[in-house]
Amino acid sequence: MFSFPDFMLYAFALCLLLATLLTVLALRRPDTRRRTWRVAAGLLAALGLGLLAFPPTGTTTTTAPTATVLLTSSYSPDTLRALLRQLGSATPVRHYGLPSAPDTLAVSNLTALRQQLPQLRTLHVLGQGLPASDLPELAGIQLQPHQDAPSTGFQAANWPRQSELGQPWAIEGRFQHHAATPVWICLYAAGALRDSVQLRAGSGVFRLRFTPKAEGRAVYRLEAHHQGKRVAQELVPLEVLPTRLLHVLILAAAPSFEIRFLKNELAAQHHTVALRTGLSRGLTQTEFLNLPTPLNLSRLSPELLSRFEVVVADAGTLTSLSPDEAQALNRAVQRGSCGALLLADAAAIPRQLPGSAAFRLLPRPAAATTTPSPLQWPNAPRATATLLSFLQATAQLRPLITGPGQQLVAATRRVGLGQVAVTTATETFPWLLQQQPAVYGAYWSQILSAIRPARAAGPALRLLTPWPQPDEPVQLQAEGASSGILTVNAPAGTATQVVLRQDALVPEWAAATYWPSVAGWHEARLGPARQWLYVFDSVAWRLPRQQARYLSAGRRQTGTAPASLARAPVTQTTAWPRWVGFVVFLLGAGLLWLEEKL
Repeated sequence: MFSFPDFMLYAFALCLLLATLLTVLALRRPDTRRRTWRVAAGLLAALGLGLLAFPPTGTTTTTAPTATVLLTSSYSPDTLRALLRQLGSATPVRHYGLPSAPDTLAVSNLTALRQQLPQLRTLHVLGQGLPASDLPELAGIQLQPHQDAPSTGFQAANWPRQSELGQPWAIEGRFQHHAATPVWICLYAAGALRDSVQLRAGSGVFRLRFTPKAEGRAVYRLEAHHQGKRVAQELVPLEVLPTRLLHVLILAAAPSFEIRFLKNELAAQHHTVALRTGLSRGLTQTEFLNLPTPLNLSRLSPELLSRFEVVVADAGTLTSLSPDEAQALNRAVQRGSCGALLLADAAAIPRQLPGSAAFRLLPRPAAATTTPSPLQWPNAPRATATLLSFLQATAQLRPLITGPGQQLVAATRRVGLGQVAVTTATETFPWLLQQQPAVYGAYWSQILSAIRPARAAGPALRLLTPWPQPDEPVQLQAEGASSGILTVNAPAGTATQVVLRQDALVPEWAAATYWPSVAGWHEARLGPARQWLYVFDSVAWRLPRQQARYLSAGRRQTGTAPASLARAPVTQTTAWPRWVGFVVFLLGAGLLWLEEKL
């Protein structure tokens, strides 16, 4: 088979041969009349064939638009009209991901957009914006997102996607309303109103709290009400995990109401509790709750401490520890197998406490001995107060409970792989007598959760995409597993296997991309690790998703292109139409036929 250049060469040779043959025949003709006309007609016919095979080309310089407007879902026609007035009415307009848009062409993918408009340099995006997964297809093109005026709805929200049963849980965010009149933000869980807050200006930040009462997956509801009407609603998925049961060893130098109530409260929550209480010199009393086999609590040994995750002791008990017992406690904390808590009921911190050098008690003011001071900590159910002293704040301490002026009431510090905490609130049992069990439980949960050892190392899954949606990529990260197959089960039971990609910087991490097709709960499994993720429908959390898309596009933005650069010179190559050569050939051939008949 001949290539195209060979064909052109043969066609040119054929035209040249035809012109030569017709000229020679005209010159050798015996009849010399109209010889010049015949030679001219033959050359004209050969020229027509040449123009038909090789139409002449030329270059022209015109101005073509380098900016294009791309419409996405929820775009504002007013914003479009204002932008076209700035760029010019001839600016191309396309729509992407919309069922239809008036007087605009659809774009199936962004690669096709670049092929349709090769001179494209700036892309103005209106509406919801482009998903982050589509941005790599626009490499080298400047993105100019145009965000509409804020509309009514939840602009931002943040909440833990997992919570333990009985632990305080909170959601916070920002709401926007077009009217500057009061708006109520309400949280509904298990079919009932659980918490609410009023935004007097109609817009602002909010924080709602609730303590889950049942295990499993739940979908709460966040609503905004204005003048008795619901103006916005969003779903809030949450997975409530079972309460993590602790093995607690309590050491008290003497009987006290504080230790008694703490022991009973932990046992009522099904925690394992072992208590050793001093009665007199050399005489102690032991109790075991939810522990079927009694243990020898006479002395702290490595074997005994390996059975417990948290050690709670008062100052008198720590002061009486022998060097071997203090060393055993310090080693257990250093290894991270247990945490230690000191009830600071004395004037000084015992040196037997691991990491005691970082803790120092401040002198107690005279008023503090008789006047209760208010306490504060994150997710506290309500304001409460008790008699207390304060710790000196240092860079090594992490606050757990604070008092007036943000003074430290309870703090923790890391010692090796474990945590050590000190609390100066040594009389919290009156809260139970005052019918405040929620405050009492939240206080001790705040402290014990801070010092309990971390769970055993193993594969873990994390969801990196804040607002998963159907037909959009969802990023999952596996920690502790650099390879393997991740299985995701959809709500209908369909299982999809996703291959993990090892992280280039952290070998213990791996990433996976999953494309959900339906909304609802999805379960991701990797060996023993399990992660539930909720896929929202396409209209949920529209404003936060729009903000995230604009931020992704803004990171790729290198500057603002002026409107004068919306059109730029473009050089185009044009060729004569082939029908010109055909007409010239017919004219030459017709003259040859006419001359022959004359």
